[in-house]
Amino acid sequence: MNIYVSNLSFNVQDEDLREYFAAFGEVSSAKVITDRETGRSRGFGFVEMPDDSAAQNAISQLDNSTVDGRQMRVSEAKPKTEKTFNKSPFKSNNYDKRNRW
Repeated sequence: MNIYVSNLSFNVQDEDLREYFAAFGEVSSAKVITDRETGRSRGFGFVEMPDDSAAQNAISQLDNSTVDGRQMRVSEAKPKTEKTFNKSPFKSNNYDKRNRW
């Protein structure tokens, strides 16, 4: 199960995140998301646990727990949605085809 963890302290690293969840079962991966330009934590991350019952237990136990002075939020990650561009409700289908001159 993929787990979304938010409101993390900016001091939390991947290994710290892994340790929080390892107490509840096997952790396949733990990743704190960082800013591309600065490399600084963005305050959220993802944890992958192969055992769904252990993951549900971790979610219920760790949600709203305080770590490094911040109350982290833990929930099941939602699937990534596909971003669609050029789907503006204000743009007609013929807009691109018109002769603008």
